[in-house]
Amino acid sequence: MNRIGLGYDVHAFADADAGRPLILAGVNVPYARGLAGHSDADVVAHALADALLGAARAGDIGEYFPDTDSTWAGADSLDLLARVAEIVRERGLEPVDADIVIICERPKLAPYRDDMRANLARAMGLDVSAVGLKATTTERLGFTGRGEGIAAQAVVLARCRC
Repeated sequence: MNRIGLGYDVHAFADADAGRPLILAGVNVPYARGLAGHSDADVVAHALADALLGAARAGDIGEYFPDTDSTWAGADSLDLLARVAEIVRERGLEPVDADIVIICERPKLAPYRDDMRANLARAMGLDVSAVGLKATTTERLGFTGRGEGIAAQAVVLARCRC
């Protein structure tokens, strides 16, 4: 039996003077502003973690790493993603494939795509060929179009080992 999971996450940009780096799929992307959040605010890793948890019918990332727990303050979201992949495996599922879309007007992300895919694959214990990733804009519509933040959507396929 196969299962799919869908994940979505969004983070607003932090104030320009906050000094937060922009971390997307574990890559420090050069940009004037980072994303606001309790952890490193990596919307890509968060959306993917929620997709994995969805496939396992195991809740959402906030249940495992709540923003009310100081343990996760500034956490590396790739580490959280790796833990989620372990949880999914403990529940008898094997992640097989993932596809992610990052939604933002800026910065342009094409130069970082291969590193992002490699980071996500490594965190989930998959071959990089099993991870798709692309970026799109919203043609200046909505909060992402106005440059207020970044969103990400992810879908995963997991196979039951039962």
